[in-house]
Amino acid sequence: MIAIIDYGAGNLRSILRAIESEGGQATITGNPDEIIRADRVVLPGVGNAKAAMEQLISTGIADAVKEQAERGTPLLGVCLGMQLLFGEQEEGPTTGLSLIPGKGVKLSGDHKIPHMGWNTVRFTDHSLLLDDRRAPTTSFTVMWWYRMIRPPSLASPNTVRSSPVW
Repeated sequence: MIAIIDYGAGNLRSILRAIESEGGQATITGNPDEIIRADRVVLPGVGNAKAAMEQLISTGIADAVKEQAERGTPLLGVCLGMQLLFGEQEEGPTTGLSLIPGKGVKLSGDHKIPHMGWNTVRFTDHSLLLDDRRAPTTSFTVMWWYRMIRPPSLASPNTVRSSPVW
């Protein structure tokens, strides 16, 4: 069973429908025990990193996610959920789950923020999630923040704004 984490800040139903449309079975839960028992975990999110981390910590979900990550359970972060997998967050500022080396950084430069539109997504390395897909594809994105991954070799897939942003 796939656990889609409900901590009050997420695009839960769209993720559930996407999993079900591909034949998967998932449940939406905010219960740390159910998260720990899951075969796979999805951490969605929309909103502010600091508020989201406060909610994850106060409910015990942060510890459940970290325990699953330590076990090697597949974990997918979507939108803010992906940002929270990193440590340092400029937004807040706050500290995320620190499961991936890097930090959440606000977009800057001469471009309109939020960055909104269709982007070419390039795959720089093997992806367990995407079945070793190599050809570029497109994705609609809305971004205020990006993930600065250390080392950069961990970043796959990515898209380019004026520089790689994922």
